[in-house]
Amino acid sequence: MTYPETTMISDASGYFLYHSIGQYPGKAQAMAQAMAKFAQVWGAPDDAQWGYALGTRARFVERWRAIIGAPEGTVTTCENVTQGLHMLVTALPQGFLRGRRVLVAGDCFPSNHFLLTGLQDRLGFTLDTVPLRQGAPWVEDEDFAAAWGLDVGLALITWVSSTSSHRADLGALVAHGRAMGSLIGVDITQAAGLLPFSVADPAVDFTLSTSLKWMCGTPGAGILQVAPDLTAECRPELRGWFSQDNPFSWDLDKFAYAPDIRRFDNGTPGVMAAAASLPALDWHAGQDIAAMAAHNRALTARLIAAADDIGLALATPRPEAQRGGSVMLRLADVGRAQAVLAGLRTRGLHADARGAVLRLSPGTVTTEDGTTALIAALEDLAR
Repeated sequence: MTYPETTMISDASGYFLYHSIGQYPGKAQAMAQAMAKFAQVWGAPDDAQWGYALGTRARFVERWRAIIGAPEGTVTTCENVTQGLHMLVTALPQGFLRGRRVLVAGDCFPSNHFLLTGLQDRLGFTLDTVPLRQGAPWVEDEDFAAAWGLDVGLALITWVSSTSSHRADLGALVAHGRAMGSLIGVDITQAAGLLPFSVADPAVDFTLSTSLKWMCGTPGAGILQVAPDLTAECRPELRGWFSQDNPFSWDLDKFAYAPDIRRFDNGTPGVMAAAASLPALDWHAGQDIAAMAAHNRALTARLIAAADDIGLALATPRPEAQRGGSVMLRLADVGRAQAVLAGLRTRGLHADARGAVLRLSPGTVTTEDGTTALIAALEDLAR
């Protein structure tokens, strides 16, 4: 393959950071308009503030319900996946996890692991982390299933890994988990909005995500979805006036949880992150999602072919069905990875790295020309 001379990219076409922060055309302007509207309503000397704010949050929830195929009354907001996981695990029936294992993969998002490590003594479970094989970039599904026995009370599946873009086979893993009688949760953050997902196919007990990545939203706009049967058994320890069916029921001796996902709410809900992310969710709802995925697949296929030509080690599954929307490349060491990133930045190309692994995620604003420029830059910088 012949590589063109590297040129400076002056627009968004060289953006490869959808595994971190997603972008879409006009994002800054849409966010600014939404925040200006919020300020106008919130700053007005009248009584319209709460209707507007809570209505905005409700529209955010409805957008997410559509994205993941969730029934009404099963989705609420949280700050992030870690907080949502804490809300769920600490709400389980008393003693449910005691003496049992909680299963996660060694390439799960580290924040979830940190949380569960801290909870295991108090809740009486053993955190079992399925290791990566020697030198492997991801945990194999068969290894996760092999570690998943009858003593697993809860398993958290990482749908797509943030360090390899490995995509778990949810159908096979959930079927195995049902045979084991475990609660099953899935963190969909690294593929939500790009690849199809439904909480009912295969049916899982709870789902977690943020509005970052392919959803193009802001920090703080997380979601927790819980199946109705599990919700009915949960008693969230963090509770407040919004945990009730009627938040204005202020009889101090008659607190009762709401019958649906609202029991996972607590005090006055934060709405700013939902308001700031709603323009992105509205934009996403108007897109041809299949075309978005096809665009990503075309560009990631080019990146994989170029890595082979340049001689860069692939740290992402090669089969399309086994990966998310990113391509990860293993460079010689951390120093080389940082040098490559610095060189890309000077060319108007934007990616990042975890250790020696370069992470590349093309999305809507990324173009064929931007991908060509990135490939040419890698030829210069990454050998």
